[in-house]
Parts: sequence; C-alpha cells; structure tokens
Amino acid sequence: MTSNSERETLKLALLEKAGLGDAERHPLPGDASTRRYERIIAADGRRFMLMDQPPAAESQPCNPAWSAEERHAQGWNAVARLSAGRIEAFGAVAAHLNSLGLSAPAIPALDVANGLALLEDFGDDLFARVIELGMDERPLYLAAIEALAKLHDAGTPPSVLNGPAGEWPMLVYDEVALQGGADLFVEWLPKYNSRASFDETAVAEWREAWAPVVASGAAGASVMAHRDYHAENLIWLSDREGAARVGMIDFQDAVIAHPSWDLHSLLQDARRDVSPELEAAALDHYFSLRPSVDRAAFMADYAGLAALNEARIIGIFARLIARDGKPRYAQFLPRMWAQLNRNLEQPALATVAAWFDKYVPAEVRK
Repeated sequence: MTSNSERETLKLALLEKAGLGDAERHPLPGDASTRRYERIIAADGRRFMLMDQPPAAESQPCNPAWSAEERHAQGWNAVARLSAGRIEAFGAVAAHLNSLGLSAPAIPALDVANGLALLEDFGDDLFARVIELGMDERPLYLAAIEALAKLHDAGTPPSVLNGPAGEWPMLVYDEVALQGGADLFVEWLPKYNSRASFDETAVAEWREAWAPVVASGAAGASVMAHRDYHAENLIWLSDREGAARVGMIDFQDAVIAHPSWDLHSLLQDARRDVSPELEAAALDHYFSLRPSVDRAAFMADYAGLAALNEARIIGIFARLIARDGKPRYAQFLPRMWAQLNRNLEQPALATVAAWFDKYVPAEVRK
C-alpha cells in the first residue's frame, strides 16, 4: 500500500492533469469504509469531489467464475460480491445510471490504477440533511421511489457494464451473498453482547430458518440494486426534473438483486426513522408506477429480505463496535431491532421468529 505522502503525490498529479493544481481542497469526514473524499474548489468557482479509494486497502472483489468455496476462501468482498471500492465499478455503474436518465456524478478525470477519481459535485443537499433543516420529506421519498421505478423498469442490466474506467461485471446478489450477510449476525453479535451465544446447532438452525428467504431473494434477482439506497446517499438536485432530481452516490457495490432490496433500504433505514405512514405511501407510489407487479408476492419478499438485511446490519454494526472500536454505531441498534422485530411478525417468517425467541433473549433485542 502506498504511504500518505505517496498518495498525496498521486492526488496532486491527477489534479494537475485536470487543470486544478491550484484549487482549494477540503477533506470530508470519513465513514465506515476505506474510501475518502475531498471537495475541490477551482479558482473560477467550479466544484468537484475527489474520491480516494486505494486498491490495496481491501480484499479482492469477486471473480464471476469463483465457486462458493473459492469465494469464502478469498474473503468477505468475494462472499458478499462487493466491489472492493474499485474505480472501474463506480465508473461503469455511473455510466449505466446516467444512460437511463438518472443522476450519477460525471467523472471528468481518473487514475484507475491508483484508485482516484475526480467527480461532479452534487452539493450538500443530502436527503437526510435537508429534512433536518425542515424540508418536507414526503416529496423527497416519492422522488426516490420514482428513480427506483425507472431503474427497475429498465429490466436486468447487462452482465458486463462499460464505463470511463473500463468494464465491470454485474453480478447477482445470490444465495452465497445473502446468507453470508445474514451470518454476520451470528458471528458478531456475541462479540458485542455477551448475553447472546450461538453454538453449532443454533447456527445450523439459523441457516435453515433463513433458507426460504434466501432462495426467494436470489430467484427474484432481476434489476440493478444500488445496494445502499438511503437518505445519506441521495442528494436533492432541485434544478433537475423528475427522477433525475435524485442524485445517487456510493453505488459502486451495485448488483443484480430483488427489486425490493433498495426499497426496504430506503424505507426501513438504519440511520433515520421513516414513519409507517410514509413507508406505506412510498410503497403505494411504487406499485402505482409499476402496475404489472404482483403486490402480494412482492411484499412477502420485501418483509423477508428486509428482516434479513436488518439482521445483516446488526451484525455489521456489532462488528464496527467490537472489532473496529466505533461505538457511535450503537445508537442505530435500537432502530434496527425495532424494524427487525416488526418484520418478524409476518406469518411467512414464523420459523425465523421462532429462532429468535429460542436463542436471542428479549433484553438483547432492543
């Protein structure tokens, strides 16, 4: 891996090549990833974002030819079919989204080998921030639904996408990835909360309980899923029209997945409360835009995959706290437990609910 000084030299070289050697640079706060951003302000007022994702910072992304065993041997990015932050992935997905009339950042300059990209700056109007400042959340969420409906109406994306940084495979969010995500719960919750403990029998029953949900999720994989579609990754672009008003970022891990995935990511958010009334209105809007969808079957999958995703996120937050020393993620756990518990009330999830009743004490589930 390059040193800080070496990366600084690489970033300066990219900025110089783009005619921005004398621009102001403002680092932005980091998140849970290995990626970093800087806002770049040129002397003439033009604004850009510099994305810095060292290629060696993560394990290898998934090779489409790898078996389940090979993926587990290669590490988490291969299991979950994550992009490992590759610039090629970001560029290819951005190009696809823009080709559909959606809004992903333009990419005026790249250093693919070193994981650097200069991006269009969509500004600071993240959905979560403008709502905090008093903007009505309903039009924002309905616009986000319109963007998803447009993405889903485009159908299954090509198996290989092309972008300014080269080709990128569009992989299916399959059984291995779905079950691997769920398994983060049984792996990491005990390391965060000692009142939870799962032996081999518990883990085997866990996987058996989730098997129908995993199978349905993989069988229904038919559209591009942003995979992290929520109010912290959507930017309001008030000068654009229709679905293009929803600026999308952080989509480099996109896969072919069940169309409910981005919906429950948005409407059962880990980081902010979305009222049941707004969730219902948003879902009504989605089905009005896609009248050919079997709503009852779709919503059965929605509840199951939302519950699986919430278990996955609880596992991720437990890992961030226990392994990575990031206690701030504890603030999100009550919301995730509440959403998980609500989804487990669905009759189709009775077996999963029974597993929780058997192995997870009530005092842990809050």
